Amino acid sequence: MPRARVVLVHGLRTSSSMWRRQLELLGAHDLDVVAIDLPGHGRRIGEPFTVEAALQTIDAALNPAVGADEAADHSTPRLLVGLSLGGYLGIEFAARKPDRLDGLVAASCSTRPRGAPLGGYRRLSALIGRMPDRGRGLNDAMARLFLSPEAVDDVLAGGVALDVMAPALEAVGELDPVVSLAAIDLPVWLVNGRFDHFRFEERRMLRATRDGHLAIIPGATHLVSLIRPDDFAAIVLGAVAELDRRAAAGRRRRSPAGAPSEGSPSFPGQLAGANVGDVPA
Repeated sequence: MPRARVVLVHGLRTSSSMWRRQLELLGAHDLDVVAIDLPGHGRRIGEPFTVEAALQTIDAALNPAVGADEAADHSTPRLLVGLSLGGYLGIEFAARKPDRLDGLVAASCSTRPRGAPLGGYRRLSALIGRMPDRGRGLNDAMARLFLSPEAVDDVLAGGVALDVMAPALEAVGELDPVVSLAAIDLPVWLVNGRFDHFRFEERRMLRATRDGHLAIIPGATHLVSLIRPDDFAAIVLGAVAELDRRAAAGRRRRSPAGAPSEGSPSFPGQLAGANVGDVPA
């Protein structure tokens, strides 16, 4: 049995292929790791994007052996990891369905998607969408400017969802991650690159959590898992180790007096993850 099930949720216009390096790094640690395509992205380009459809996709990935109305098996911890759009959706999912996961890593989504920033982003996306290639050339050029060749290949391998910007931004603009974080009674790790333009409200969002942790990765911008993949994987492994520790503690509490119980294993990268700019509440 794997130590945990880890579900990776990509950002806007990208796809599950952006997680190829994380699948390699995390898969080496006895984890069941899967990266999904959201509606309108990757292998699902052309499907309409809605928050409800996205949350159903996340649920099916986290709990593949049970139906939506069945009780989930808690013997294997389930960690949801989302970046940018995936992070906002992960926060919303954890608030709505806390019994369907055990922990959340929400990366590059520490600004509420509303007001002037969202309006400016929507206007910019509309302008880009009017380009002859609907912005594909600009998208690829920006990726090559800021990412390593390997990361560029990972981002572009699953295709670019050129037509999903408007509906996705409109849908996410209806969410309030601060309110949702306050409703989550699960461990939450907020992860941001030091130079991410989406980290302006990270302290406010951290204060909203009941069991929150903030990690800031030096030298990284918005696509933190692609720019500093080893550091990002270390934080995820640290989160898995914490979930495993809590699960072991729960097993000990349920064990008869004097009965042996399984201890919590040590994960390579656990200490590295804790030391990559970990900031207490």
